[in-house]
Amino acid sequence: KIQILPVSSILLLVCNLQGYASLCSLITLGRRRCEKGESEVTLEECCLHSEGLYAIWLPEREDTGHLKIMKQAFGNRFFMMICRHKEAKDPILENRIRNHAKRYGIRTVAGQEILYHCTSHRPVQDVLSCIRHRRSLSNCENLLKPNALHELIGADEFLNIFDDDPASVQATVEIARNCSFRLEDVRYIYPEEIHSDRISVVEYLRELTHRGALQRYSGRPPEAISKQIERELQLIEELEYASHFLTMHRIVEWCKQQDIMCQGRGSAANSAVCFCLGITQIDPIDMDLLFERFLSRERDAPPDIDLDIEHERREEVIQHVYDAYGRDRAAMVAVVIRYRIRSAIRDVGTVLDIPASELQRLSKQLNSYGSIAPDDFVRAGLDPSLRTHCLLAELSNAIIDFPRHLSIHPGGFVFTTGPIHEVIPVENATMPNRTVIQWEKDDIEAMKIFKVDLLGLGALTQLHRCFELISQHRGIDLTMNSIPTDDEQVFAMLQKADTTGVFQIESRAQMSMLPRLKPEQWYDLVVQIAIVRPGPISGGMVHPYLRRRAGEEAVEYPHPCLASVLGKTLGIPIFQEQVIKLAMTVADYQPGEADQLRRDMAAWRRVDRLERHREKLVSRMVAKGIKQKFAEQVFDQIRGFGEYGFPESHSASFALIAYAASYLKCHYPAEFACSLLNSQPMGFYSPSTIVEDTRRHGVRILPIDVHFSRRDCTVEPCRESTGGYALRIGLRYVKGINNKEAKSLESTQIAVQSIEELMHETGISKATVKKLAEAGALRGLAANRRTALWMAHGIRTRKEILPTLENSTEFRSLSLEESTAWDYRSTGVSSNGHMLQHYREQLRAQGLPDAKTVNNMPDGRRVRFVGAVICRQRPANASSVVFMTLEDETGFVNTVFWPRCFERYSTLAKTLSLLGVEGTLQVASNVVHLIVDHVWKPTDFSLWKDFRSRNFH
Repeated sequence: KIQILPVSSILLLVCNLQGYASLCSLITLGRRRCEKGESEVTLEECCLHSEGLYAIWLPEREDTGHLKIMKQAFGNRFFMMICRHKEAKDPILENRIRNHAKRYGIRTVAGQEILYHCTSHRPVQDVLSCIRHRRSLSNCENLLKPNALHELIGADEFLNIFDDDPASVQATVEIARNCSFRLEDVRYIYPEEIHSDRISVVEYLRELTHRGALQRYSGRPPEAISKQIERELQLIEELEYASHFLTMHRIVEWCKQQDIMCQGRGSAANSAVCFCLGITQIDPIDMDLLFERFLSRERDAPPDIDLDIEHERREEVIQHVYDAYGRDRAAMVAVVIRYRIRSAIRDVGTVLDIPASELQRLSKQLNSYGSIAPDDFVRAGLDPSLRTHCLLAELSNAIIDFPRHLSIHPGGFVFTTGPIHEVIPVENATMPNRTVIQWEKDDIEAMKIFKVDLLGLGALTQLHRCFELISQHRGIDLTMNSIPTDDEQVFAMLQKADTTGVFQIESRAQMSMLPRLKPEQWYDLVVQIAIVRPGPISGGMVHPYLRRRAGEEAVEYPHPCLASVLGKTLGIPIFQEQVIKLAMTVADYQPGEADQLRRDMAAWRRVDRLERHREKLVSRMVAKGIKQKFAEQVFDQIRGFGEYGFPESHSASFALIAYAASYLKCHYPAEFACSLLNSQPMGFYSPSTIVEDTRRHGVRILPIDVHFSRRDCTVEPCRESTGGYALRIGLRYVKGINNKEAKSLESTQIAVQSIEELMHETGISKATVKKLAEAGALRGLAANRRTALWMAHGIRTRKEILPTLENSTEFRSLSLEESTAWDYRSTGVSSNGHMLQHYREQLRAQGLPDAKTVNNMPDGRRVRFVGAVICRQRPANASSVVFMTLEDETGFVNTVFWPRCFERYSTLAKTLSLLGVEGTLQVASNVVHLIVDHVWKPTDFSLWKDFRSRNFH
C-alpha cells in the first residue's frame, strides 16, 4: 500500500494515456484538498498505477521521509531530477539531490524547465506569470525567473550543460525513447444502453423507431420513410452507434416527462430514425434532406446530435444525466477561453499598474477581434510613446489567442464504459455537482469519442412560458405542433420586418432581408435564416436569388441534372446539403467523399484542403460530358459557397421556432412580450427595446407596484390594450433585489398599508425598501417617489439608534421626464415611454425628425437624426463597414458607416449612447438605410440615461 505523498513533490512523465489521466486526477484532487486546508493525498485513491510511468522527484524542501517509499513503489523507474539554469540556488540544490540519490540508491536524470521556445518571449512569460499569480510586475517578488535561460535548447547545448554527468543524460534519453505512446492506440467504446427486455440494443432501437414511425404517420408510414428507416438502421448497426441514439431518445423522453421543451437540431434532422424517435421535429423525407450529411460509412466519425433545451431548465437535464450514468462515467467537455484584445489589455495593463480608468477608455476604442495600434492610444487621450504604453501594446498583441482559462462547453457531454478518468483527465467544475474533462470538442473529435450536446436555448424557454400564459388567461392550449402554419397575418407581419424579439429573424441583417425576400410560406423562413450569413453575401448568391424570387431573372440551372438539387432554391445553392448533392450528381462523388468535401469547405481558410478537390471534380464532370469551362465555374461556385455552409436541416429546425414565435407575437403581443422579458437574458435586444416595441403595438405597459407586481412580469386584463391584456413589469427588474426578497414581496402583495409594515412583514432590508422607492414600486404607500424615498430613509431598524425621521413631510412629485430617467436608472425599463419622447418638441424645433418619419422618406434625401444607440456591428466579411441601429419612441433607424467615416468619428461613434448622425437615405425594396457622413454629440439632454448597446465590433 502506497503511503500518503505531498502532491507538490512529484512529477510523472507518462508513457500511457491511463497514466496521464490519473496524473491529472491526482493534481486536481490535490488542489481541491489544498483548498480545504489538506496538503496530502494518497496515490492509491487516485487510481495511479506504476506500470509504464516514470516518477521524478522535484525536491522543494528538506523532506526525505518519502524517498524510500517512492523507491519501493516505482523501483528503477524512480529518478531524482537535476536542472541547471545558472541560478544562485542551483549548486546547493544539486548537491542536496546527489547526496539523497547516493544515500538511497536512486538514479539522477538531467532536465531543463522550458518556459518558452526562444529568449525573446521571456517578457511574455513574465507577464503571464504575474497574471496567473494575480500580481503586478512591481509586486511579483520571487515569482519570476531571474534569467532567460528557460528556452528550448538543442541536443548539443544540452550535452554541453551536462558534460560532467553523462549518466544523467543517458537516463533522460532512456525515458524519452520509452515515451512512445500514440493516441491512435486508444480504443474508445461508447457505453451500451441498458434496457429491461432481453434483446440487443439494435433490436431495441429498431422497435422504438418503428413504434415512433407509426405515431408520426398516424399508423401508416409511407413506403419511402420505411425504406429510409431500414437503410439508416442497417448503417447504425454496422457502425455500432445504436446506444448513442438510445441515449438521446432516453434524454428526450425524460424531458417530456418533466414538461421540459426540447428539440434536436443540426445534421440530426437529416435522419429519419431521429425523427421517429422524437429527437427532431423535421421530416427528412418530406423535405428531401440528405442522410449522408448526418452519417455515412466513409465518414469515420460519430454522428453529431444536438439537443436544444429550455435554457432555464437545462441544469435539471444535466443533473439527470449525471444521475443516470454516474459521475464516474459522465463528464462535460471543456472549452479553452483565449485572449482577445480587450481581455489582453485588461490583464496586461493590471500587471503594468496602469490605472483601470485608462484601460477602460482604451478598450472602448478597440474592436473585439483585432490588435492595438498607436492611434488607439491617441483616440483614448493617451500618449502612445510612453514606455508603459509601448509595453502594453507589445505584450497585449503578443498574447492574443493565448489560452486564458478553462471553461465548460455549452452542452457537450462525454460518456465512457469504465471510469472516465481512466480515459480522459477530469476535474471538478466551478459550479457544484459538475465534473468536466480537460479536452475541447476538437480533441474529442480527433479521438473519435462520442459527444452528446445538451444546449440551452432561451427561445424554447420563452415559447413554453408564452404557451402557459395564453392557457392561463385565455383558456387556449397551444403547442408548436398545433399552431397553424399558413397564417396570412403572420406572413404579412414578417414581410414588414416587424420581428423585434423573434428568434433568429430579429437582427438588423435579418430585418433588412425580410421585406426583400417576402416570405409567404414556412419554407421561405428556412431560406431566410440560411441566406443571411456571411457566405451568401460574399459569394454573390443573395441578389441572384432575390431577383429570381421576384421574377426579375429567369430560373436557370448550370446543368439539367441539377434541377432536382437546386430546384427548391431557384437554381442558387444555399445549403450545405445542396453542395454535397451537387458533387454527387455532377461528379459522381460517393457519400463519404461528398462529406469530406463538406468538411474541407468548413476549413475554408486552409485553401489546400479545398483545392485538392478541384482536379477530381473538374475531371469527373468533363468525363460526364460537361464542358471544361462550366466545370471550372461549378468548382469556383463551390469554393465561394464554402465560407458559410449553413445546413438546411439546421435552418429548418430553427425555422420551426421562428415561425412559432412570429405567430405568438402577431396574435398575442402582451403574452409574447411578457414571456420574452421573463426569459432574459436572451435574444438580440435589451428589455427596454422590447418594452418600447410592445408599446408601439398597442399594448399598455403598467408600472412596477408592490401591490400588484410579482417577481416576473405578468399580463392583466385591460380594455384599452391590444388583445385585451396589458403588460405589468415585474419586481425582477428592480436592480439590487434578489429572488428571495422578490418572493417575499409576492406573498404580501395587497395586505400591507404602509412602508414600515411592508418592511417588517416581508423581512426585506432597508436598502431594498430604498430601491423599491426609487423605482416607483411604493406608489400605493406614499404620495410620490421622493416622499417614499424619504420615508424609506426614516425607517428605524433594530440595529439603528437614530430617531425616526418625520414621515409627514411631502415632496414635489417628479415630472414625467424625471420619472422616466429614474425608471431607467433603477430598473432599465420604463412604463412612461421612451426617454426621447420627452425631448420630441425640442428635437422637432431643431428640425430633427423621428424614426417613423425617417423610414417614410424617399431615396436620396439628406437627413439629420438623433437616436439612442442600441446595437453596433462590424461583420468580418463587410470590409470594415460598421452598422448601427438607433432607436427613439417611434422605432429604429438603421445606419451605415463606411470605414473612412467611422475612423473619422470613431471616438464619438464607439462611446456615445445618444448619437446625432447626418447622411443620405438609401431606400430599396422598402428597406431604409441612412448612409452616415457626419456625427455629432447632442447637447441639452440633461436627464439622459445611458442606454446599454450590444456591440459586435
